[in-house]
Amino acid sequence: MTQPPRRPGLRPFPRSAILLGLALLASSRALADVPIDLGAFRAARGVRVETGGDGLTVEWPMDEAGGETGRLAIDLRPGRPLIGSMGIVGVGGRAVEILKGVDPVTFVTVGTRVATPNRPPGMSPFNEFFDAPAKRAHRSHRAVLDVLHVEVTGRDGRATVAIGDLTAGPFAGALHLTIYAGARLVHVETVVRTAEDRTAFLYDAGLAAGTPTPTWRSVAWVDTEGKVRREGKADAPDRAIAVRHRAIVAESDAGSVACFPPPHQFFTPRDITDNLATTWSGRGHRGLDDRPGFGVRQSESGGGNYAPWNNAPPGTVQRLGVFYLLTRGPAEDAFREALRYTHGDRFPDLPGHQTFTSHWHMAITVAAMKELAGGGPRTTPDLVAMFKDMNVRSVHLAEFHGDGHPNDPGPVRLAEMDAMFAECRRLSDDRITFLPGEEANVHLGPSDPKTPQGHWLYLFPRPVAWTMRRAKGQPFVEERPDGSKVYHVGDRAEMARLIEAERGLAWTAHARIKASSWTPDAYRDEDFFRSPLWLGAAWKAMPADLSRGRLGERCLDLLDDMANWGGNPKYLLGEVDVFKIDHTHELYGHMNINYLRLDRTPRSGDDWSPILDALRSGRFFVTTGEVLLRDFRVGGQESGATLRTSDGPAVDIKVDLEWTFPLRSLEVISGDGDRTERKTIDLGDTAPFGRRTVALSPDLKGRKWVRVEAWDVAGNGAFSQPVWLDPGR
Repeated sequence: MTQPPRRPGLRPFPRSAILLGLALLASSRALADVPIDLGAFRAARGVRVETGGDGLTVEWPMDEAGGETGRLAIDLRPGRPLIGSMGIVGVGGRAVEILKGVDPVTFVTVGTRVATPNRPPGMSPFNEFFDAPAKRAHRSHRAVLDVLHVEVTGRDGRATVAIGDLTAGPFAGALHLTIYAGARLVHVETVVRTAEDRTAFLYDAGLAAGTPTPTWRSVAWVDTEGKVRREGKADAPDRAIAVRHRAIVAESDAGSVACFPPPHQFFTPRDITDNLATTWSGRGHRGLDDRPGFGVRQSESGGGNYAPWNNAPPGTVQRLGVFYLLTRGPAEDAFREALRYTHGDRFPDLPGHQTFTSHWHMAITVAAMKELAGGGPRTTPDLVAMFKDMNVRSVHLAEFHGDGHPNDPGPVRLAEMDAMFAECRRLSDDRITFLPGEEANVHLGPSDPKTPQGHWLYLFPRPVAWTMRRAKGQPFVEERPDGSKVYHVGDRAEMARLIEAERGLAWTAHARIKASSWTPDAYRDEDFFRSPLWLGAAWKAMPADLSRGRLGERCLDLLDDMANWGGNPKYLLGEVDVFKIDHTHELYGHMNINYLRLDRTPRSGDDWSPILDALRSGRFFVTTGEVLLRDFRVGGQESGATLRTSDGPAVDIKVDLEWTFPLRSLEVISGDGDRTERKTIDLGDTAPFGRRTVALSPDLKGRKWVRVEAWDVAGNGAFSQPVWLDPGR
């Protein structure tokens, strides 16, 4: 970040030219003019912060064995790059400087938030998906840093250096650099807030060379076909690069530095996961910085008609983060180390669990029918291999959402349903099961027709043919020539009757946002919602707000509300809700997964009841993948079960956690049927790649349910379903 001019509207001067008098000051005088507050820092687990000379130096162990130590030298002198060097000290004290003389850079693109009409009373304008700020006036700004004060905080093997003052258009705050004992990471965050209302924004981040010739000799990335590419022209003009795995690496003679964003939090909600070239390299980024650099970027448009960007409600502290990973080896080593944090973009095996994902508008049925009609060879869509590579064992589709003929009264509709069943069987094997389904959006909604009806999905334990219309005199159910049944549904009661007859499940899609902004609240008292056929709702990380430490709070709050509403238990599964994908897409960043407590996934020709039973009984947890709830028990009971608490208010809770990024917190959430309470357990002492059982005995007197969430420093997380509490008599 460059030293800013103090008057707006002027082009920033190079730091080396900001006042001759300052340039002539001795380094000791320059450092003395910048107060460094170490009062809130406690050295621990090999993390050291030393001041003196030109600034301060942070050292920390980068692995549990203590074989290598990271070293970050911060230069506080005017006219100098903020990071004097970032490197590694090896066994025996041999040090290498991988990059020297670089400035952290941040660019914000600022627009406006416009809320769609016909919203529930009191709903925040920031609770929005159907918006595209890029279609309105917007402007990009480079953050500028005026080094006036430094504060070092941290304990338990962590250290954060906060440097202010920083401004970026309407935003103001500080630059934070954080290290974690046991990690090869430098976590850089631009921590800012704005007073302006209705602000939506995007950000880019990276490192820029402090000299005309950068100290890295090449940048490398993995292209969308999986091949490592290199570019050695440091003076090449700025360009956006489409990559696999979200990372770009700078290579020097001494090693490599991988730059990558938080793997999920960085990716704002979209309908399409196409690769929007989320890394950059070159000189003149966004026309705002002439120096060569590299980093990550958010695209203003693409990914469907709606690109809602990040929210920035007035006064909220936004954390614009990026990670740098240090290694002595070439780019291949850096990629390999970076991918450990996402298990190689794969959801790991977990004993006693099976992975399940929902809400995929893949349009495979119509594509298969066209292929069959053409008479050519059958092909396999990319999605099959993509899901297998991510270790997804079952995929719940939402077909005919914009294609097909879902409202056809019979012949066309039923032929398409048969084709859907056949294509699911064809694409399934012993590694993956495709489950037919739709986002039906008919009959089940608020009783008041003036209220938006919302969207919902269904899942049956076997192929079930049905039409969304029933003609006068047509039976509700009839037998087809092949002996199977077909249902004809004409109203709300018949829709519920069908789901109950076939032991299916239904739930609210994208609850409290998009086309479901009024639901399920608007039908919480309807018979269908209160019955066991209605599972609850689905979770996705939207809207995006970088001031929130929990992804998808919109629906996490709904899970608590549904638990407090009482009646039949309701649960919250993870959904992805995107359209057609191919192997070039950045899919993992938009993913979440459900881990069902099952020993095996039913095959395509089997009865899928075990999947539905696990869902309807709350025997699952949801995660972005980096945090795993290996086990969660309350008084010995797992999620979805009921614990009698007549023995007293204190209840033993045990949570078996596993993670990649260092953790931030564990949250215990409980409710009494009216109010929700949260207890936060600080996990700031955790190193990366760990496992721990957290044992608690909270006072749950008067509580009717309890659940947990766990979140890491990159915004990744996992949440359980509730355990129900019965005080007995």
